[in-house]
Amino acid sequence: MIKVLMAEDSAVNRELLRELLESQGCEVEEAWDGEEAIDMLSRKRPDIVLLDIGMPKLDGFGVIRKVREDPNLADLPVLAVTAYAMRGDREKGLELGFDGYLSKPVDRRLLFAEMDRLLSRRLSKDEVMLQTASSGRPRKR
Repeated sequence: MIKVLMAEDSAVNRELLRELLESQGCEVEEAWDGEEAIDMLSRKRPDIVLLDIGMPKLDGFGVIRKVREDPNLADLPVLAVTAYAMRGDREKGLELGFDGYLSKPVDRRLLFAEMDRLLSRRLSKDEVMLQTASSGRPRKR
């Protein structure tokens, strides 16, 4: 079961995303602002974070900076799911450390394709680390 932390200040958007994610068997934790998301990440590590950018208290850009600065979280896949869809917003988000960037309204197919891409990339890294640890060198498939 994939564990997802969703940080989103809109109750309607949280409900819609939760329904989408749970329909695919994900376990979902919710934060309504960036500070709550950081607090939750200090206690539990999800498999992936879906992060809105325009949130109160601490916006998504502030959250991604804190995540990337923390050695325990730096490799955590973080997908921006945001209404910020102006020219250059995606590039700015990726430069700041988001692993992917989706504009709202969320396309179900794109959401799960991005999650699959990010989670499989993480799995591949973990496999290489495990193979290296057990044999002293990565194994080829």
